[in-house]
Amino acid sequence: MPETPDTSQPELFTWEFAADPYPAYAWLREHAPVHRTTLPSGVDAWLVTRYADARQALADGRLSKNPAHHSEQAHRTGRVGIPGERQADLMTHLLNIDPPDHTRLRRLVSKAFTPRRVAEFEPRVQQLTDRLIDSFAARGSADLIHEFAFPLPIYAICDLLGVPPEDQDDFRDWAGMMIRHGGGPRGGVARAVKKMRAYLLELIHRKRADLGEDLISGLIRASDHGEHLTENEAAAMAFILLFAGFETTVNLIGNGLFALLRHPEQRALLQASVQRGETGLLATAVEELLRFDGPVELATWRFATRPLTIGGVDIPVGDPVLVVLAAADRDPARFAEENTLDLARKDNPHLGFGHGTHYCIGAPLARLEGQAALATLLTRLPDLRLAADPADLRWRGGLIMRGLRELPVSFTAV
Repeated sequence: MPETPDTSQPELFTWEFAADPYPAYAWLREHAPVHRTTLPSGVDAWLVTRYADARQALADGRLSKNPAHHSEQAHRTGRVGIPGERQADLMTHLLNIDPPDHTRLRRLVSKAFTPRRVAEFEPRVQQLTDRLIDSFAARGSADLIHEFAFPLPIYAICDLLGVPPEDQDDFRDWAGMMIRHGGGPRGGVARAVKKMRAYLLELIHRKRADLGEDLISGLIRASDHGEHLTENEAAAMAFILLFAGFETTVNLIGNGLFALLRHPEQRALLQASVQRGETGLLATAVEELLRFDGPVELATWRFATRPLTIGGVDIPVGDPVLVVLAAADRDPARFAEENTLDLARKDNPHLGFGHGTHYCIGAPLARLEGQAALATLLTRLPDLRLAADPADLRWRGGLIMRGLRELPVSFTAV
């Protein structure tokens, strides 16, 4: 007798799931593409897993980013959103508001966070990349998360914001607390958020008296030319640029390197292209790594303000909706050979940076850092190899982000 296929729903949010969520997401796409589940925090939410539904939800104005549309108790206890942001009075940032306030604040940030500013920052990113590799190149081994992927975006965003060098290690400590506590005890994150806010308010005071060319000075200038940006809004914007701009890039670099180390043929193609001084494959490679195993597993919280239907499923008012980017970006209805890493993939409208009004404002900086990190490591440490069994590596527990705790590698000492 032929075996009956197992159609039982896979378990979600376990350690095994964290190590490889893609089979479970494939099951949801096929059997329950818009699925109501209870999250580890105890909050009930809808998971949207198909690409077409995900794009609809990300751009649907009936889904609000404002947690006020959900349970007051859930938000007050830190079960939705960033732990501690409410207590620290940091709610007025781009991830928590809707138009027209979102439109106003995004316009102000865009005035300061320009493509030109990011492009001019490229030499500094390269300098930071080389400095970090210098710190372990002679040793012949490294943990590429803690020694490279983690400090690079922290120091880069601190430089961009205008945090003085003598204060940047404090930010590294606070950011480390956020990563260490992701998915675990939430108090550590709340304490780090509170310290960040106090420091940012004090830094904004200082910069008002001595404006520079940094991003915080740019935010202050934007607020001083007829546009309204309160001090709390400026602090919240600086905070979210730091918070959203570092862990996503940590995971982009870490997940990307892990994928390359496990796909030697693709890595060899990229390495040869970079060594020839080409940039085309490097650019498409970063986009494919964002699709294949991106840094953001689920898009940040959305809440139904009116009844709506997604994928044929009715969503009641007030219900949280979480778009599963990791599932949408491997939807075979949109991506050919969805589970294959193809660094030269051309037709690649992945959702790694979101879609619609809340498309990631820091995407150009993340791409810059990702390209610099990959190209420099492959050039300077050409025989880079994984120094652990992939099955033994642990992933940080958390709802939104997806990233490795460590990435041990070895190479010929330089």
